[in-house]
Amino acid sequence: MPDTEKNYQEKIYDDFLSLLEQKQYGPLIRMAQQQHPIDIAACLELLDDDRRVAVFRMLQKDCAAEVFAELDSDVQEMLISTMTDRELSGIIEELFSDDAVTLLQEMPANVVKRIMRSAKSETRKELNRLLDYPEDSAGSVMTGEFLELHKNMTRAEAVAHIRKTGDNAETVYVAYVTDAQRHLEGSVTLGDLLFAEDQDVIENFMSRGVPCVMTHDDRETVSLTVSKYDLVVLPVVDKENRLVGVVTFDDAMDVMEEEVTEDIEKMAAILPSDKPYLKDSVFEIFRRRIPWLLVLMLSATVTGAIITHYETALGGWVILTAFMPMIMGTGGNAGGQSSMTVIRSLSVGDIELRDAGRVLWKETRVALLCGIIMGIATFVKVFLIDLHMNVASLPVAAVISLTLVVTVVMAKIVGSMLPIAVKRIGLDPAVMASPFVTTIVDALSLVVYFEIASALLGV
Repeated sequence: MPDTEKNYQEKIYDDFLSLLEQKQYGPLIRMAQQQHPIDIAACLELLDDDRRVAVFRMLQKDCAAEVFAELDSDVQEMLISTMTDRELSGIIEELFSDDAVTLLQEMPANVVKRIMRSAKSETRKELNRLLDYPEDSAGSVMTGEFLELHKNMTRAEAVAHIRKTGDNAETVYVAYVTDAQRHLEGSVTLGDLLFAEDQDVIENFMSRGVPCVMTHDDRETVSLTVSKYDLVVLPVVDKENRLVGVVTFDDAMDVMEEEVTEDIEKMAAILPSDKPYLKDSVFEIFRRRIPWLLVLMLSATVTGAIITHYETALGGWVILTAFMPMIMGTGGNAGGQSSMTVIRSLSVGDIELRDAGRVLWKETRVALLCGIIMGIATFVKVFLIDLHMNVASLPVAAVISLTLVVTVVMAKIVGSMLPIAVKRIGLDPAVMASPFVTTIVDALSLVVYFEIASALLGV
């Protein structure tokens, strides 16, 4: 984290610890109420278990719930183990439903049973409803606590309704307008209500055409929609366009962070994990890395088979082996550039599957420019240095330069088209990132290299 943020949190912790050691519990609780729950959670996580439990029990109920939602899952589990059923019920009832669902998804089965047993029947019903949605769906990250207004309300009636129910909503900046069947029809912001006249009817000044997602949409769609429309909160509807929940900006950003982390892990040929690195066991890290390492290792044997096939030719032109790493490395780098660019563009919606032809045309032109420049640079290098040192000849320089041009063009086409092809068949294009593309391009570049050498050198 930035030094300024780190110093700020360190100051909070120092003040927090000082008050705790001096047993000034009154100022300590007031400090907890005034600071952001994330900062207080960070302070609690630095304490030993006994003091952490003692301080947490001092917090007021609303503050305790907010802090609890920001704690790591292992700390949450430890605190739950010290709570009575009544205390646990109080925490669950204070948590927003999306935070409670996240808690249930991260806890062991025995803890989940205790939480559900402690929750009130209405809360338990709501949590079960949210847990029924697929884990990676919009429904799994939405909350049922939001502001809902009827389109026939006046501005005065709407404000009165918000004052009555707003304490239970996760955000009051946006309220959604529905009809009698709860079909989503529009939205009003706090600013809309502030400047409207008391007798103005909501239907007359609400915004229509509200961006929304469906409950079973992929949760990545949530973060993309929030980012695209610069939303503070995003409504979630069912198949009949009935409003069933909302996703707030902070939850959308959490989804985006998790999706980016997952893509990075896939692009590094690692099976995704939902745990921080330091909390993953050695065996879990091994289990997530070894499958792709084995796949890439076995696929790399194709490269060895190609070299073996041309072994006789290499015996007459040993100099060709000296340039193999450069050609393979250049091809892998070129393919990696294209694959990463296309994967990123697919993930943020910059390109769609229908854009495959445009991507191919653009990458081909870029590849030709890159390949020609690199071919010329290589020819000059071989001509001025290797030829002068009697290491290579002009025909060899021509083979290497031409191979580079063809390899770069081929690598960029492969790197750009494979992610799109994988996306078309319904898989995650991130699996076609650098490691996989590099392995494929290595094999293809060697075939091109030896075929061009056969044609020009007669090997």
